[in-house]
Amino acid sequence: MNHLQQNALKIFDAAIDSVKPERLIASQVSWDGSLLIIQNDAIDLSNIRNLYVIGAGKASAFMAAALEKILGDRIHDGLVIVKYEHGTDCRKIRIREAGHPVLDANAISATEEMCALLSQTGPDDLVICLISGGGSALMEKLPEDISLEDLQTTFSALLKCGATIDEFNILRKHLSAIKGGQLARKIAPARGICLMISDVIGDDPATIASGPTAPDSSTFQEARAIVNKYSLEGVLPAAILLHLAVGSAGNIPETPKPGDPAFQRMENRILGSNYRALETAEDAAASLGYNTTILSSRVAGEAREVAHVITAIAREIAERDKPLAKPAALIFGGETTVTLKGDGKGGRNQELVLAALDSLADFDVAYAFLCCGSDGNDGPTDAAGAVISRDSWPAAQEKNISPREFLERNDAYHFFKVIDGLVITGPTGTNVMDIGVLLIE
Repeated sequence: MNHLQQNALKIFDAAIDSVKPERLIASQVSWDGSLLIIQNDAIDLSNIRNLYVIGAGKASAFMAAALEKILGDRIHDGLVIVKYEHGTDCRKIRIREAGHPVLDANAISATEEMCALLSQTGPDDLVICLISGGGSALMEKLPEDISLEDLQTTFSALLKCGATIDEFNILRKHLSAIKGGQLARKIAPARGICLMISDVIGDDPATIASGPTAPDSSTFQEARAIVNKYSLEGVLPAAILLHLAVGSAGNIPETPKPGDPAFQRMENRILGSNYRALETAEDAAASLGYNTTILSSRVAGEAREVAHVITAIAREIAERDKPLAKPAALIFGGETTVTLKGDGKGGRNQELVLAALDSLADFDVAYAFLCCGSDGNDGPTDAAGAVISRDSWPAAQEKNISPREFLERNDAYHFFKVIDGLVITGPTGTNVMDIGVLLIE
């Protein structure tokens, strides 16, 4: 790995450190006498009977551990649900592990346990909810007419068809008894505060983990339209299609909308986001001597198309010092999608980087390009993403492998494994979408 690739990794690592739960919570939550202070707002716990902590998401166990350090025995009880191997030790808050990205039986049973815990609360209690990316798959209560297998089949189909995260979440909300503000109904009449680490573009609480504690403006009709858009009528189980049809006819209650009594004592607060990570990445790049800019924290669309845009900017920087002069560090974030056509192994970040390498075959300028998931997982792989440089193309030629052939079967993982381009971090304990770093020397 050359020095430019190493610099890209240093910048990525700095960005991740800035949005780890322990840092976010320590900087925004504190204890002063009887006052719990969250983002400069004080809550007098002397007026609270019991304090409960619940939550779900890839970062929720580390959020819980950080909150325990501050509140200790003031926590009466708690439970959070995390992805397998994303847990950590907590003393007062129970940690339950479940499947992601496709939910499993452990998610169902852990959510039932959470609901049983909330059934003990009353108007004099405080419930702190810890939510991060991944919460949609990890926290689920099934409607009576839908089975776990029905949802697993549905979500697997959605992952393959290229649906956006917003479309995914609209369907999730209307195939659930806990998402789309329905958890807020279970928290009421207790006071609720939801602390969120955002993994969605725009940081909308109604979208993060399918908005369990936020009003939902989407409808059953919109959910059915998404099924039609991706021609899933012949793919999804009959029970799913029937549930959406019955809901669209008004015979299943809609998710709670703005103004619903469930939100009278419910607050949603964002602790960390992709943009916060990008700002730190920019500072880290500047400290290494690069001219820097944040392109956007809202990069979305097909990974391959995004790669073409990024490589076009790389050529502009190399030839014209626009939009910034060399040495340049272009920082961006967001979340792309991949429409699967092959049977290979990979993730959106690896696919984006591989498409960029294919596009930069004739690029004779020293560069490095990294794109990684902030949670340390890119698709169903053990890699966070990948990193390339001007040395990557000759390395591929030496191994007699072609980026385009691997792209055709969506097999970026095995390509980068051969040329040693995978970035493997393990679970980072946080989740704020993806982070991209382009360096031009």
